[in-house]
Amino acid sequence: MRTAWILLVVAALLELVWATALKQSHGLTRPWPTAIGLAVALVSVVVLSVSLRELPVGTAYAVWVGLGSVGVAVAGILALGESASPGRLACMALILAGVVGLRAVEG
Repeated sequence: MRTAWILLVVAALLELVWATALKQSHGLTRPWPTAIGLAVALVSVVVLSVSLRELPVGTAYAVWVGLGSVGVAVAGILALGESASPGRLACMALILAGVVGLRAVEG
């Protein structure tokens, strides 16, 4: 089961790559960022699907989306100058708390 959780985290980290690449694609009009974004998105989904062999789908999907969302939000703050308001940071902390909670109850 430990391997499935590691794969799930890898899949979530890949979300950070593909979402950022798609942002740089400017609406899929720039070929290289578009190709990178779509290819990494596919790899992320494949890695997620491998983790689903051992993890419940609801838990795995929530963790994948949660970690990916927080990762992309942090990347936006650090690299793209997006807002780091206290409310936004608090909401990201709540998402992380939910991910930790899911990991704790699933073992």
